[in-house]
Amino acid sequence: MPKFLLKRWHGLHIVWVFILLSVAILLLFIAMGGVVGTAILLPTLGLVYYTVAAEKAFRKELNRYVSTLSHRITQAGNEVLQQLPIGILLYNEEKIVEWHNPFVGQMLERPSIIGDHLLELIPVLKNKKEKDPRCEIKLGNKTFQILMRTDERLLYFQEITAQADLFKRYQEEKTVLGILLLDNLEEATQGMDEQTRNSTIGKVAGEINEWAQKHKLYVRRLSSDKYLLVMDHKALQHLEQTRFEILDEVRDLTNELKLPFTLSIGVASGAETLIELGQVAQTSLDMALGRGGDQVAVKIGQRMTFYGGRSNAVEKRTRVRARVISHALRDLIKESDKVIIMGHKVPDMDAIGAAIGVLKAVQVSQKEGFIVLEGINPSIEKLMEEIYGNEKMARCFITPEQAMQMTNARTLAVVVDTHKASLIAEARILQQTSRIVVVDHHRRGEEFINEAVLVYMEPYASSTCELVTELLQYFNERMSMEVLEATALLAGITMDTRSFSLRTGARTFEAASFLRRNGADTALIQRLLKEDLDTFVRKAEIIKHAEVIYGHIALAVTEPNNKHSQLLIAQVADTLLNMTDIMASFVISERQDGLIGISARSMGQINVQLVMERLGGGGHLTNAATQLEGSLENAAKQLKQVLDEIEAEEGLFE
Repeated sequence: MPKFLLKRWHGLHIVWVFILLSVAILLLFIAMGGVVGTAILLPTLGLVYYTVAAEKAFRKELNRYVSTLSHRITQAGNEVLQQLPIGILLYNEEKIVEWHNPFVGQMLERPSIIGDHLLELIPVLKNKKEKDPRCEIKLGNKTFQILMRTDERLLYFQEITAQADLFKRYQEEKTVLGILLLDNLEEATQGMDEQTRNSTIGKVAGEINEWAQKHKLYVRRLSSDKYLLVMDHKALQHLEQTRFEILDEVRDLTNELKLPFTLSIGVASGAETLIELGQVAQTSLDMALGRGGDQVAVKIGQRMTFYGGRSNAVEKRTRVRARVISHALRDLIKESDKVIIMGHKVPDMDAIGAAIGVLKAVQVSQKEGFIVLEGINPSIEKLMEEIYGNEKMARCFITPEQAMQMTNARTLAVVVDTHKASLIAEARILQQTSRIVVVDHHRRGEEFINEAVLVYMEPYASSTCELVTELLQYFNERMSMEVLEATALLAGITMDTRSFSLRTGARTFEAASFLRRNGADTALIQRLLKEDLDTFVRKAEIIKHAEVIYGHIALAVTEPNNKHSQLLIAQVADTLLNMTDIMASFVISERQDGLIGISARSMGQINVQLVMERLGGGGHLTNAATQLEGSLENAAKQLKQVLDEIEAEEGLFE
């Protein structure tokens, strides 16, 4: 309120005080009567007149001031709505625009959008979650932030182009570290003279340097087979778009030289410090090597992406690592009070055979060992019948509950044929001991038992039984095995190699030869792997529904409500792979546990592990699987979608 009005207001208060006093005096003197009363009455009337006139003038002036102020406020509000550099839009319950200020029209390059549907004007709002009131849209070269007020059906628009460009530049200029390794340099150049070796390494180094210059990377050679890569995130995005073509270039170059050279690269981005970034890059390289090499592992924050992996892991000629791992395992067993051996859930012949092999090592060390078995499935039923016929060996098989009761901090837990805690028969055991060993032949996945003190993973191996057999050869010079022990190990190798027809190397046959010398019964193995007529008919029924897609991929989807075991699904996939011109096979069926199982096989040209990983599974280059929830139809749709994506990215199915 203006000062003059305040003064007037205070003056009126004083006047009213005088009026009240005058009235009191008037009443007093009227009561007294006479001339004195008249003399007092006249001034009082004058004072009343003056007060009424002053009050009217005050009210008139107050009304004029209020009306002027209201007009000024309304005018200022209209100017703000029209000229404020923020968009305001109102819509009704049907999402129809009812009003907007000029900023919105300028933003959409239209004078008026009143009457238009909001979701047609701004499609990004269709998938907007109500919990998050903010989102961004890009119109031309400008970026706008939208603030939603759902209750008032109101939208605010603010241009944030400068902030968005600055954030984009920040993201693109983030430091990225990579470590490049020639997977098998020493073995590939073994036997070469110095001049030929240097010439070969020089050609590969030249290819790497040319690739680095092309993509603006800083490359520094650390040793004959290792390079450090430094780049920004923008360069990494470009490399991901080209899917790291250096892998193919080096592979093609060395194929001309008749040498099995491949590269593995570990890349890291998103870490807070350079020290952490270097550690993550090394972890990514270990991941790429653990998956067989010839690929790139890129870790950005929590996301891990793999590129390449088209070739089989090259078998190592030297057994130095097998001997070192064998001695380390022997020491760990001797330092433990007991050993708990676990395979994956629904164990197959390879998991049981490998577990029996490790149990043999424990017994040779004169320690107590047990194998955790949750249940017997059809794939190991005949083998377990033989084992339960052997009283000494049968005592060593225990349930997960029994294993939990006997595990303590001094217990050694040995995990075979898997490296994922979620797939272990009893994962809680890993929480009760820090002494963990992993022996596996699968390509390493993103999920891994990081707490393991000893890891022996060789993707080139045909099976875990092959790896365990090699460990046993170096475990004790006078190693002798019982017939059933050797037979179980050889059965695991036979099963995973499909009777030595796939994924076999010289070391596979050497391991089989060692087991045969120790009494492995091949006739018993044939009996263990035999199938009955009903199983054969069920396999034929599934094969009947197979179709060929992309000209070289067999896909079979079973009929609804027909549940099959994972073993049967895998056997059908193996059978389909024997068909002419088939490079890969996929079988989809309902499993007995209610999930949808997918089993994948290939001859090596197609990496089925990458296909299954995109569906949440994993496995090997030529042997992989996954389990999904939902229906057969949805599972087939998801699989075809992944195959379409891979075909669009790499064109592998032509």
